[in-house]
Amino acid sequence: MYSQGTKRLSRIKSWIQDLIARADRDICLEPDEFACRRGWTVTRAGFGARRYRDPRFDQLKLGRRVPEEVS
Repeated sequence: MYSQGTKRLSRIKSWIQDLIARADRDICLEPDEFACRRGWTVTRAGFGARRYRDPRFDQLKLGRRVPEEVS
């Protein structure tokens, strides 16, 4: 069984993690909404850090390479 101190510490830790998560969402709310409206994917990369990617980049193809002439 957990002691009262461990339960209290667990609740405090959970409260702090929730506070950090809410702050992170609030900080990145505008850029995340901007990206979502354009259909981009948003990946959390840490506190206040995001990676935004336009999935259309996956549709780009490299041009064909022309073989070089060997002389």
